[in-house]
Amino acid sequence: MNDMLEILPVILYICAIILLIVLNVLAIRLIKTLGKVDKTIEEVNDKVGKLNSLFNLVDSAADAVSMVSDRFVNVISNKVLKFFSKKKKKKKEEEYE
Repeated sequence: MNDMLEILPVILYICAIILLIVLNVLAIRLIKTLGKVDKTIEEVNDKVGKLNSLFNLVDSAADAVSMVSDRFVNVISNKVLKFFSKKKKKKKEEEYE
């Protein structure tokens, strides 16, 4: 029994030392991985910044096309309304005569 009381703490200390070494190795790998992740995120941010200017250009072009098409539709609809309002005026004038 006395031998067990002397051997058990030694076994626990050895296990604790092994656990500490494993945790240190994992921490070092984690730090390296975080460095790689940081570089990847920076590269992605750079590429997104470049694409952002492209998307702004496309958005501006879409806005311009939309504005032109809105004006075109406005002009056409106004002409159609004027055409039909003239017909209504002529009918009303013919009814009064």
